[in-house]
Amino acid sequence: MTSSSDKRASGNPAKQAQIDLTVKQQREQKRQEKLAEYQKQVAKRKRGKLVWWVVGSTAALVVIGLVVASFAFAPAPPTSYQAGNSTGREIDGVQTFENRSDHVQGTVTYEQTPPAGGPHNPIWLNCGVYTEPQQNENAVHSMEHGAVWITYDPERVDAAGIDALKAVMPSSYALLSPYPGMDTPVAVSAWNHQLKVDDPSDPRISEFFTEFWRSQNAPEPNAACSGGVNGPGRA
Repeated sequence: MTSSSDKRASGNPAKQAQIDLTVKQQREQKRQEKLAEYQKQVAKRKRGKLVWWVVGSTAALVVIGLVVASFAFAPAPPTSYQAGNSTGREIDGVQTFENRSDHVQGTVTYEQTPPAGGPHNPIWLNCGVYTEPQQNENAVHSMEHGAVWITYDPERVDAAGIDALKAVMPSSYALLSPYPGMDTPVAVSAWNHQLKVDDPSDPRISEFFTEFWRSQNAPEPNAACSGGVNGPGRA
């Protein structure tokens, strides 16, 4: 019977060399198996990292694309004008008036339609876009603060025309509302000044804003155009 010690040692040099070679082969085989398993795990981790890198890069590209698209397809920012830019220059078609600026209660009969100044309610109309007609007396108070009031006849100005009017409005100190029964499709009014036009895209509307928006010639040019009252149909 051969003991296990005979596998580890033998008096025969040739046989001992064969035993030693077999042990080395077994050790080498195990080492190669461990190395192969390690390389397999490394390759697996690399694949995992690559997948996450691809997913992360794709997500980043999607986010960047959405950001770019938001800028590309965002509506144009409101037109801006310089406050107190009145120079007295003449704009073809602009009429000039002289109106009182006292505060009163009740309904006022105005000399202009729509009004371009005159006695008005003590509470002003908050500036913005309205889809329904507004009280003259509150809107006139807003003009006293330097606001420009755009009015249009809803029977003669369609949705595209309303969008054209919105496009020339600054983000503050401006009013837009329908005004049925006017003698013109569009009227643009500031304190003591008014322009009436047939076309909502008339370039003189923008010129009117440039000259009269927040004019220093309004009775109270630095007063607020918010904190007053919201009329019906505030957009």
